[in-house]
Amino acid sequence: MDRPVSNAPVVITVADAGIRFRRNRLSRRSFKDLLAGRKRRTRPNEFWALRNVNFTVHAGEAIGVVGRNGQGKSTLLKLVAEVILPDEGSVEVHGGVAPLIEITGGFVNDLTVRDNVYLTAGLHGMTKPEIDARFDEIIDFAEIGQFLDTPYKHLSSGMKVRIAFAVISRLEEPIILVDEVLAVGDKRFREKCYKRIEELLAGGRTLFFVSHNEKDLRRFCKRGLYLDKGKLILDAPIAEVLDRYNETYGV
Repeated sequence: MDRPVSNAPVVITVADAGIRFRRNRLSRRSFKDLLAGRKRRTRPNEFWALRNVNFTVHAGEAIGVVGRNGQGKSTLLKLVAEVILPDEGSVEVHGGVAPLIEITGGFVNDLTVRDNVYLTAGLHGMTKPEIDARFDEIIDFAEIGQFLDTPYKHLSSGMKVRIAFAVISRLEEPIILVDEVLAVGDKRFREKCYKRIEELLAGGRTLFFVSHNEKDLRRFCKRGLYLDKGKLILDAPIAEVLDRYNETYGV
């Protein structure tokens, strides 16, 4: 999966990015702060989930995000997906993002599987004829055809991941974000998903991959970002990042 990316365009720029949370909930910036470009003062019970994070990503790179639980990995993916905004610095993304960063995949619990496929794909710019053309392919990949008219909330965790990945991986967005959700479900289907990821990478997609599975990180990623206590500790080849992580925590 070695692909030259040095001459490829920059698709993500993260500059001095930081974001705060309040204990048990997100600490949000006001519209006044956003419009004025002001930094908000730290309030009681707030902590920095990420701070002073800097890196750029070129089209076609496959990046593994490494760190213990609660160190900012999922928060970073949400910033790149523009689900949340930084309190400091900036995150610029050039091109659409296909995010699989929650087990729901952004699906609506009370809608059926069928309706969710059309809704999610439509929100990412696919037209109804385009969705019609890929609908059978999506359902066949997910292997849940008998549950098409079942409300999403009644699916098992494994089935939710199947349909969410099937939809997200069929989008034409150039940037793919995958969090730990693929750890849910059986080994056979997980391998099916991994082969699909390899197809997307071979087609030039950009990948952010969060996992605690060292084997998977080495399989997909050439570059790693090591996060610890909200700081970007190391941006280097994935083997070097994993070695540093293992040395630090005695893995």
